[in-house]
Amino acid sequence: MRNPHGSPVWYELMTADPDAAKAFYDDVIDWTIEARPQGDMDYRMIGTAGGQMVGGVMRLTEAMLQGGAGPGWFFYIGVDDVDATVKAVETAGGGVIMPPWTIAGVGRMAMVRDPQGIAFYVMRGEPDETSTAFERAGFGKCNWNELATPDQEGAHAFYAAVFGWTFPDRMPMGEMGDYVFVAVGDTTIGATMTAPDPGPPPGWQFYFRAPDIEEAAETVKARGGTVHHGPVEVPGGDRIIVASDPEGVMFGVVGPGL
Repeated sequence: MRNPHGSPVWYELMTADPDAAKAFYDDVIDWTIEARPQGDMDYRMIGTAGGQMVGGVMRLTEAMLQGGAGPGWFFYIGVDDVDATVKAVETAGGGVIMPPWTIAGVGRMAMVRDPQGIAFYVMRGEPDETSTAFERAGFGKCNWNELATPDQEGAHAFYAAVFGWTFPDRMPMGEMGDYVFVAVGDTTIGATMTAPDPGPPPGWQFYFRAPDIEEAAETVKARGGTVHHGPVEVPGGDRIIVASDPEGVMFGVVGPGL
């Protein structure tokens, strides 16, 4: 059965060096990224220790780099109709980066941006299968999607209009404002916050679950990445780190509490 409209369904790392990305993330998250691409495009699937798919790693080509693309994590939001969703994105004040295209056997997709310029994909998969790439407590899965935005209320209005997201609760964070939770139906998929200034550029950040957060933090440092925050406990008892990989790409890791 297909995921409800507005659900995160796939995660993708764009990188100039997929081999280095494999060496790093396989060790940090306990993934198995394909050692070699399938087909002409250098695209490698990301598998959990349990053999389920989380997303893919795409090599940035020279053309992409010359066109302004850079390394980063992105997600695909599942929708009922890609073309109708792209129109809704534009109506709600967003824009189109790559207009809809179809890959046989995979589905139809487009790359868009919200009114604050933050990019993501929309997709309708060709098979009517349920994606488990996002799972609140699944090991190797994305457990949390976090948006840091310069216009939190504007972002809420946009994502509600396009995807039907709701914002059922909030947690005050003092001078940083509120941490506002995001839901698709009855499932909380993440939260939004006001992007700190100074701080990393606004954008989506994804937290993937590893078996041991302390080990993940040490592995990040040992493999050439940087731990910017944590390990620290978060509400609910889990512990997290915020880190960057050797290319400087930001990501999060979540693990069980002590």
